[in-house]
Amino acid sequence: MGVNLAQASASAPLAAQDVFTLRQVFETLTPESCPYSFNFHMHTIYSDGKLQPQELIDQAIDLGLQGLAITDHHSVRGYQAAQQWLEQRQHDHSRLALRLWTGMEINADLLNTEVHVLAYAFDSNHAAIQPYAQEKTAKGDAYHAAQVIAAIHAAGGLAVLAHPARYRRSPAELIPAAACLGIDGIETYYAYNNPTPWQPSPQQTQEVLALGLTYNLLNTCGTDTHGMSLLQRL
Repeated sequence: MGVNLAQASASAPLAAQDVFTLRQVFETLTPESCPYSFNFHMHTIYSDGKLQPQELIDQAIDLGLQGLAITDHHSVRGYQAAQQWLEQRQHDHSRLALRLWTGMEINADLLNTEVHVLAYAFDSNHAAIQPYAQEKTAKGDAYHAAQVIAAIHAAGGLAVLAHPARYRRSPAELIPAAACLGIDGIETYYAYNNPTPWQPSPQQTQEVLALGLTYNLLNTCGTDTHGMSLLQRL
């Protein structure tokens, strides 16, 4: 992969908000990128996952991950705890090549369907993102996908439609609608049937990838880990 993450050695908050480098990573992802090189969809005990943030980081290091994001539902507390632990580990491993970006998974209404929008590389202290970091689904206008995407952008981040083939409405309906609202990317590489070993579902990947090309969207990947292993969803 063509992005040298080790060269991006800014302070932790700035590195976690480095949209330019993250965009470069998303532009180079392939079906083989996840789960051993990158993983941009994981949950901890701070939403509906089982892993402590420290356990997640330790697994990521052991797996040799280059980059990741913790995407707890409506919370950045898991990211914050993981970042602190990662900084401690980096003192022990001066050449540790692991990049953690800010992340969060946000419920939103799109075409009268509840979807999940993944937020990445945003300023977690920005006022625009605060309604979505209260550990519960936002209400009213803030619940609409247009508002969610606008808030992520206002906080300097990238907005991605999570697992586009898991909803009541099809990717062919949802992806164009999300693109019209300014979404940056789609979770193209996703394992819908939780196979062992993890691998993107071929049929859905082909459809989502084609739609992404049509609408010039970034592609992301992630295991959507809720259990004790970063290599599986459950």
